[in-house]
Amino acid sequence: MTDQVANKGLAGIVAAESALSFIDGEGGRLSYRGYDVNVLARYASYLESVYVLWYDALPSAMELAAFEGSLAAQRSLPQEVLAVLGELPADSAPMAALRTAVSALGQVDPEAEDISQEADLRKAGRLVARMPTIVAAFDRVRRGLDPVEPNGELSHAANFLYMLRGEIPTDTAVRALDTSLLLYLEHGLNASTFTARIVASTLADMYSAITAGIAALKGPLHGGANEKAMEMLLEIGSVEEVAGYLDHALAEKRKIMGFGHRVYRAEDPRAAHLRQMSEALSREAGEALRFDVSRVLEDLMLERKGLHCNVDFHCATVYYSLGLPIDLFTPLFAIGRTGGWAAHVMEQHMHNRLIRPRAEYTGELDRPWVPIDRR
Repeated sequence: MTDQVANKGLAGIVAAESALSFIDGEGGRLSYRGYDVNVLARYASYLESVYVLWYDALPSAMELAAFEGSLAAQRSLPQEVLAVLGELPADSAPMAALRTAVSALGQVDPEAEDISQEADLRKAGRLVARMPTIVAAFDRVRRGLDPVEPNGELSHAANFLYMLRGEIPTDTAVRALDTSLLLYLEHGLNASTFTARIVASTLADMYSAITAGIAALKGPLHGGANEKAMEMLLEIGSVEEVAGYLDHALAEKRKIMGFGHRVYRAEDPRAAHLRQMSEALSREAGEALRFDVSRVLEDLMLERKGLHCNVDFHCATVYYSLGLPIDLFTPLFAIGRTGGWAAHVMEQHMHNRLIRPRAEYTGELDRPWVPIDRR
């Protein structure tokens, strides 16, 4: 027994110091290294924001070009990892395939066990560069198609869409995807990031920590929420059916995916950007119905439950409007979050202390032992 009280889910517990992001749940604010996420979403790219996280500085034009070029040159997967993807069952969950492939990358990287800051930065770059390649390659292989080689002339987001479809994407699609990755990049000690930091605190390598982060993100209460939100919107069907669906779901005490947040009491600042992109993309793609359904549901949830939507809700319709398979929504979250996970792993390695909390014991004490012949 302890004299400390355990908060379920570690709610309100400060478990680490970090200079990577600031979240004001009451005011609905988020910043990366002190830069407001609203400003970054308007003016920066995903990789520019990754640079800010890793180097704690805004890059010059030359520095950003060099950073982007370095990552673009590392997009191709080792043959051993492509072979692993080819051996997976076609019905494997994409997040499980991603988890397996990242673990395999750690087996073929000669620097895998080196946790120096310099080596961590190099491995982080390789991971950010290769995560989109893994997801696109697996999706094509499971459909009986050959993987598309990365195009070093395309941006990070554009290259992913190109590898997935084999054709150059539109500027609108690229901007929407890139902004979504930026908004998913970093968000404090969420479940997957905390998991990655715990693993890193044992002085395990970057690949082990990122693999663990992917495993934590796979659950529907974390990364899987965007997939569940889209499935829900498709199930509702029309604007006229929203109220009835919600009444029935609330009466059965079902969780409405994409609403509420463990940190934010005001609106999630990322949601506004995704809402705007969702509307523009939905209407452009002739899928306005899904956006209209989402807006009615959003208004009713705020009215009846006082809950704002979170980052996953409108991101679901953004990805759906881009024509992406629903089961790739969470892997896309992972692609975006990789830069943040890597930043936390590096921060943990630089200022390490083994993370070892205690549990409040709730069982019995001093129970008498009964010999086996008397039980």
